[in-house]
This record gives sequence, C-alpha cells and structure tokens, in this order.
Amino acid sequence: MSERTEYRAGEFCWVELASPDVDAAAAFYGELLGWRRERYGPDPDGYWYFRRNGKLVAGLSTFRMEGQVPAWLAYVSVDEVTATADKVGDAGGTVLVEPLDVPGGAGSLAVCRDTEGATFALWQPGELKGAQLVNEPGCWTWNNLLTRDVDAAMDFYGRVFGWTATQPEGAPDFIWNWHVDGQRWPEGMAGLMRMGTEMPADAPPDWQVYLMIESMDAGVEKNDAGGGTLIFGPVDTPIARMAAVVDPQGANVALLESRYPEPR
Repeated sequence: MSERTEYRAGEFCWVELASPDVDAAAAFYGELLGWRRERYGPDPDGYWYFRRNGKLVAGLSTFRMEGQVPAWLAYVSVDEVTATADKVGDAGGTVLVEPLDVPGGAGSLAVCRDTEGATFALWQPGELKGAQLVNEPGCWTWNNLLTRDVDAAMDFYGRVFGWTATQPEGAPDFIWNWHVDGQRWPEGMAGLMRMGTEMPADAPPDWQVYLMIESMDAGVEKNDAGGGTLIFGPVDTPIARMAAVVDPQGANVALLESRYPEPR
C-alpha cells in the first residue's frame, strides 16, 4: 500500500537527510527521484519537506549540531517519546538529542544511538504522522541495520520497541527481518544484517535508508551525473536490484529497483 495516513507504534515512519548544502541536496535528489522541496515555515533553523506527486516523502534539514556529518536518519513512530527515550537508556543506548517538541505542532522527537553505535530517531506524531507515500519509485521503501553484534541488536531493539527478528526462508545466515506487532507486511518492516570481514574495520554500525527507483541503470547514471559516488553494487537479489551510493555532500544512501513479489 503506497499511500499512508498513519503508522503503528514501533514502525519506521519517516526518513530525513541532514546536509551542509540543502540547495545542492535538493537539486541532486530532485533529479534522481523527482522530488520537490517545500519549506517548513515554523522551524526557524531551516527544515524542508520533500514531496513527490504532492505527497510528503522525506525531510531535509540544515546542520544543527557541532560536528554533525551528512547523513540520512530514520524515525520510528512511538506513542510517547519521553517514555521510549527512557527505555533506550535503560537498554544501554544513548539519547543524543533529548525529547523536544517540533515548532508548529508537527510532533515530538528524540535522536538516539543503540549499544553498538547505530543512530536512529523517535517520532511521537502530531500533525505529521510520517511519509504519505512509500514503497513505489521515487519514495523511501526500507531500512536495514548493519551491525557486528546481532545478538546485542536483538536484545536492545526488543527491549525498546518489542521487535523480534527472524531469518527469511532461503536467506543467507547473516540476514534477518525485523517484525513488530500489528505490522502490515509478512516479510517484516525492516532488515538486520551482520557486518562481515569484507566491511572496513572502521565502518560503524548504521541504519541504512533505501530509496526506490524505477531503473537501477538510469539511477546510477543520474547519480554519477549529479556528482554522487557508487560505493557498492548494483547487485541482484530475488526481490530487488540494489546499490549503495554517497551523494555529493557525503551522505550514504541505498537505492533499490523493486522486484517485490507483491506490493508492500
């Protein structure tokens, strides 16, 4: 189901890019995905929505903290942001940005880090429930946790969100899917992958954001023409053709050409 008006607690609901050059970022993703930028007026520090076909699909933010780097950030919908941030701390994680209300009544957020160092955010919805269009070309479609300690990840996210992880039938033994009560898709709502020795030793655990494109070949061409760098792939899997790129400002993001057996 591509159009969404709500998200259950524990589901990913929103993705956001922090960039040092929002004009250049808007131009790059506009050409790659057909996005149009719209200023979120109540935020004095600079925040924009990305729209596709009139629907909200992602966010764009200026840098807000010293030492910040270009990156995509994924948000999990929660019923109560302060209580969930407390669970993060109790489970051994770190709250990087304490719960705060977004100007204009969009909602409340906190930014957190898990026990292995992967960053994610919490979102208590107000007027903004999350992305209005997902799982089709030009939209966000998936999140995947890369980590070296899978057992620690299962313990942490189980304690914070009540997630469980199962290995898909026929999948390699280093891949799992995350599940949450009431989820809409039987294959899970996010992924989990053990980082192997082929990964650089200094590569940190990370929540990857996946953006769906119509054609991988055309997407790679647009990425190259726009100044992005292809760092992995494309590779073929039973459900998708995938690649990882770094955009011109330095943010890592994954691209996916869908071969889903049925709509997600």
